[in-house]
Amino acid sequence: MHNTFIMAGVMGWPVAHSRSPLIHNHWIQQHKCKGAYGLFPVEPGHLDAAIQGIRALGLAGCNITIPHKVDAMKYMDWVDPMALRIGAINTIVRQTDGALHGFNNDGFGYLQSLQEAQPNWRAETGPVAVLGAGGASRAIVVSLIESGATEIRLLNRTRSKADALVQEFGAPVTAFDWSQRHEALAGVALLVNTTSLGMHGQPGLDIDLAQLPETALVSDAIYVPLETPLLQAARLRGNTTVNGLGMLLHQARPAFKAWFGVMPEVSTELRQTIVASL
Repeated sequence: MHNTFIMAGVMGWPVAHSRSPLIHNHWIQQHKCKGAYGLFPVEPGHLDAAIQGIRALGLAGCNITIPHKVDAMKYMDWVDPMALRIGAINTIVRQTDGALHGFNNDGFGYLQSLQEAQPNWRAETGPVAVLGAGGASRAIVVSLIESGATEIRLLNRTRSKADALVQEFGAPVTAFDWSQRHEALAGVALLVNTTSLGMHGQPGLDIDLAQLPETALVSDAIYVPLETPLLQAARLRGNTTVNGLGMLLHQARPAFKAWFGVMPEVSTELRQTIVASL
């Protein structure tokens, strides 16, 4: 007999800090769904068994977080082309026949957070400067390219990682030395920090915003704290700023729809619930 109680969760190691249960359980209550969303602490050596367990347990699927986002791909029956380009998945959806499909909704969440802050924002408006070349950077860069960005200036503390992304993603992306980060802001329409610099307990991001146009949107993938030193400096000089909370909230929406059948919204109430938990 088919179980009408829908279960999903998030696999990570560690995973206790994840805000995903708060987000999904808020929507489950709001939409009166019969189901639950939980935390699954999965050690790296147990990832294969845990993912196969999705079928055995009859879960609707799950989110995948650090350190499993790359490794989880190899256990999928099908991976969305966008996730293939990013090289990682953050969502698994079990199909009715038991097949496991992998998606990456981080880029979607990121773009939604920009449009929330600036409804008329367009990727092709002007050059984009992206700081960092890790997983979040890949998701953001791919989503910007797919949305029509024509010039992405990539800056990473280790230059070779930025060069590798240029090799992979081609024309719209150019790499700059970390020492060029101040000048690389000239004329940009969007500045994105995907590094951990400025995160709670980490050193701040040392960057001079003098060359940054006042019209530029400044965004940070970090949400602890909600206003990083970068965002504060940008706000004080008149730039519109976007923190990482919107990306976190909006990436959860397509996953919830896939599992529970409803496309949820990001309400002020949900945002306040998450902020109160930080």
